[in-house]
Amino acid sequence: MKDPPPVKVKICCINSKEEASLAIRYGATEIGLVGPMPSGPGIINDSLIKEIATTINPPTSTFLLTSETSAAGIIAHHERAPTTTIQIVDALSEGTYQEIKSRLPTVRLIQVIHVLNEASIQEAIHISKQVDAMLLDSGNPNLSIKELGGTGRTHNWELSRKIRDAIDIPLFLAGGLNADNVRQAIEVVQPYGVDLCSGVRTNGVLDEVKLRAFFEAVHGDI
Repeated sequence: MKDPPPVKVKICCINSKEEASLAIRYGATEIGLVGPMPSGPGIINDSLIKEIATTINPPTSTFLLTSETSAAGIIAHHERAPTTTIQIVDALSEGTYQEIKSRLPTVRLIQVIHVLNEASIQEAIHISKQVDAMLLDSGNPNLSIKELGGTGRTHNWELSRKIRDAIDIPLFLAGGLNADNVRQAIEVVQPYGVDLCSGVRTNGVLDEVKLRAFFEAVHGDI
């Protein structure tokens, strides 16, 4: 039996070309660039997202995290801050995924599902037929000030595993991951990739020691 492919690692909340370079040097295959959000860390302006993204070459992917909830708004945001991938962190409330795909045919669409309860499973199954990949996180879009990522909290990985088993597209796991728990998370959920922000930062700054420890944990070196 073949070994499973290596787990992809997305380092999010990147705020400079130097941080992007450091993350890639340690093995990040995806770089997350956070646009305007109602809450959470790592927010940078669209011009800086564009500047950082233009310095990153394949095979590394660049993710624009957008809180826009209409197809037109998402398309317009990507035109201001072009990346290889769009990560939609809230529910699409106006327009369709197909509309976005038609306008941006070479851009991957990743929908975030905030895993709250069993209803999240059906939500994920329905949306999985319309996007290229899915990312499971620990936010709560139902709060008065929406939490759409970067909470530093884990969620119920057993629910995440049920989603992973029910869909046929790549799945990223996010939410409170760090060097101490990522190996267990991978074993429970078996994701295509993992995603984190605060777990490799100290006082908001990308921490090389934490990066090294995280990648060692992902690859089972510790």
